[in-house]
Amino acid sequence: MIVEVDFNSDEALYIQLRNQIIIGIACERFREGDPLPSVRQLAGDIGINMHTVNKAYSVLRQEGFVKLDRRRGAVIALDEDKARTLSQLQREMSVLLAAGACKNVSREEIHRMVDRIYDRFPCQCGGKQSE
Repeated sequence: MIVEVDFNSDEALYIQLRNQIIIGIACERFREGDPLPSVRQLAGDIGINMHTVNKAYSVLRQEGFVKLDRRRGAVIALDEDKARTLSQLQREMSVLLAAGACKNVSREEIHRMVDRIYDRFPCQCGGKQSE
């Protein structure tokens, strides 16, 4: 598992780790049922505190990306609660879009950017179908 953190970033290390795992799932580097490295192993590989990895795994569990199994550790297990996901996306995107609007980023620029980013993820699973 190749995960890199930027120790100079203002973003918390556990958030960087969470984000990279989510992107890894979307890009199919990690699949349903794949075990993640143990907290101790990943912390040692990256050179961060075990509590940081544990926090990232806990957040991923709360958000429905992994389940924590006493025997296998953290395992990719996607909770497909679409309503909860849409609500969370709306909260997070509202702030991002507001920031873009404040900086005169147009709706069209946002749409193009979203399309470019979304097209990188092979796990769209019919995501372009109408609801």
